[in-house]
Amino acid sequence: MPLLLFFLFLIVFFPWLILPLAAFFLLNLLLLPFGFTLRSLWNFFTVPGELARIALNPNLRKNHALEHATINVLEERFGPQHLAGNAAEDGFYIHGAADPRLIEEAAQIGYGRLVAGERHLAIHKRCGTTIAAANFVASAVFLLLLLTSGHFNLLNVILALAVANLSGPLLGDFLQAHLTTNWDVRDRVIVGVEYSPERPAFVSWGWQVLPTEFFVRTRRLV
Repeated sequence: MPLLLFFLFLIVFFPWLILPLAAFFLLNLLLLPFGFTLRSLWNFFTVPGELARIALNPNLRKNHALEHATINVLEERFGPQHLAGNAAEDGFYIHGAADPRLIEEAAQIGYGRLVAGERHLAIHKRCGTTIAAANFVASAVFLLLLLTSGHFNLLNVILALAVANLSGPLLGDFLQAHLTTNWDVRDRVIVGVEYSPERPAFVSWGWQVLPTEFFVRTRRLV
């Protein structure tokens, strides 16, 4: 509705702007299939390599599972959080404003629950694996349609995105469960949490001075 009012405002008060704006919009619409082709080729060749890099590294897989478990525990307690993360060789990062004590507590609880066998905590719906899987599916479907039809068109883009949105989450969960995480973290221990200096950040209850990046260090048990 606000967008419609904006266009009505332009039509009434600045009619001379409509033509260049419409031309710009149509040009981008025509170029979209070409840009999507380049992105599809890039994803088609880079996504498998990135997934393989994680799948072949047991440290990344286990720290990836602990990262997901930590965020899942926080979201179970406090609802959706504006947090993201990524695994490293010796721990994992959490990005977003939060209380360091809550991060460490959630990490320890998540670790304990994984050890107890709650393997579902190793899966997270907003994981980069799921996004990468959806991108790969969209790219593969689009390239297949392009090869079979021989035409760059917007319909192929729409079909590819539709298939990716339907199958991407399921494929992402499967890849997380079998390739990019490992819920069996019994040979790990959480050492502690390091975090960036505190600064003003907006959270769900307002502005508060909090760190916005955390590193949860882990160590392999001998």
